[in-house]
Amino acid sequence: MSGITLILGGARSGKSRFAQQLAERIGNENVLFVATAEAGDDEMQERITHHRNSRPASWRTLEQPLNVGKAVRSAWRGEAVVLVDCLTLLVSNILLSPASESSAAAIQQRVHDEVESLIAAASELATTVILVSGEVGLGLVPETPLGRQYRDLLGLANQQVAAAGGPTYLMVAGLPINVRALAAASVEGVEP
Repeated sequence: MSGITLILGGARSGKSRFAQQLAERIGNENVLFVATAEAGDDEMQERITHHRNSRPASWRTLEQPLNVGKAVRSAWRGEAVVLVDCLTLLVSNILLSPASESSAAAIQQRVHDEVESLIAAASELATTVILVSGEVGLGLVPETPLGRQYRDLLGLANQQVAAAGGPTYLMVAGLPINVRALAAASVEGVEP
């Protein structure tokens, strides 16, 4: 198995746990874990510590909040799996970075380029890339313009990864739903 696998879900849907189980099944001990989170406060540091403690100590960890595709290419040492957790925070990091103080179109292009770099890395390396991301488009419309911009950017990034053609799962109450298989079955023979 190689290429990119997308695992989507809402908060506490089990997406990180499922991604780790899948990575263990495919790569066993041979996994590069890429963390995009940054500890901006104590609560986030606790979350990072919890995630760190939940994965095997034998996995190599790369903490990379931006330029993930490029960093994965440089850091990869032949691991069977590269697990990136998560696109949700990567998009947030781009949106809130000082370099993003520009037009909405420029920020959208930066997100697109970042995701494209990840997709390219997945296709260039002889490995499986598992990418975890939040599905934030199913809830209420965010109250602020920044919140709506973030929701839209992440939705577009998720579509971009899914369009790359690999397995795509939606986590609901801890259960993985194979979205690509459902989509193929429900629209068989129908062109979009």
